[in-house]
Amino acid sequence: MTIQAPTKSYTLASVAALVIGTVAYGIGLFNAEMALNEKGYYLITMLYGLFSMVSLQKTIRDKAQGIKTSSMYQTLSWASSGLAIALLALGLYNAELALSEKGFYAMAYVLSLFAAVTVQKNVRDKDALADDHNDQAEFITE
Repeated sequence: MTIQAPTKSYTLASVAALVIGTVAYGIGLFNAEMALNEKGYYLITMLYGLFSMVSLQKTIRDKAQGIKTSSMYQTLSWASSGLAIALLALGLYNAELALSEKGFYAMAYVLSLFAAVTVQKNVRDKDALADDHNDQAEFITE
């Protein structure tokens, strides 16, 4: 598999999207007029979503690179990612928030999840290229 290095602008845009999405979501929660347990629910849903999406991206990438990954873990990663999204959707559906607030949380959530996957991909691409360059350097020096 040929891996192309992500450009600096793409890497910075990915990190910026992750920071903007998560910070906006956090500020929205901080300023929201809802019970503390509701804020906790939405915070944990965000953290769970970020973790599950990074884990899913890792298992898909491992499989594509021929790194052995158990089918149970891959299935769990898919289920976990779907569950995280479903939990947010269910929470927002039942929340007593204005439609614009629900849309704000949904968009910040989706932006954050997408950016987390992209940042993880960029990290893996850079690591793979660094390993490839190190392997070539060892080959030349030997």
